[in-house]
Amino acid sequence: MEYSLLKKIHVACVAINCVLFVGRGVLMLAEAPLLRNRALRIVPHVNDTLLLASAVWMALLSRSYPFYEGWLTAKLIALLAYIGLGTVALSYGRSKRTRLAAWVVAQLIFGYIVLVALTHSVTPISLG
Repeated sequence: MEYSLLKKIHVACVAINCVLFVGRGVLMLAEAPLLRNRALRIVPHVNDTLLLASAVWMALLSRSYPFYEGWLTAKLIALLAYIGLGTVALSYGRSKRTRLAAWVVAQLIFGYIVLVALTHSVTPISLG
């Protein structure tokens, strides 16, 4: 598959991930029964699988790998934090306050991951 098509698939999966995570978080905060809908529990996993597969495939095609490229290492570490906080926010948080905090921080990390991807820099914004 051509790299540019693969990248479009990856970016589309990123956008879908964002919409699903924000939407599921809103449903969680509203304690909406829709959150238990089977499709809302399966579709994110299918999308995340496509997202991860496209990322690995792009890394192989471009010969850019985590622990070799600093920005990819930062993305990988941030991704693990995003996944961990996402599970706390949507499944394992004991209180609504804990879930809300995890959901907000996960969204900030998601933004960091996107900025790192766009800039190929571990520090995508200058604070000085």
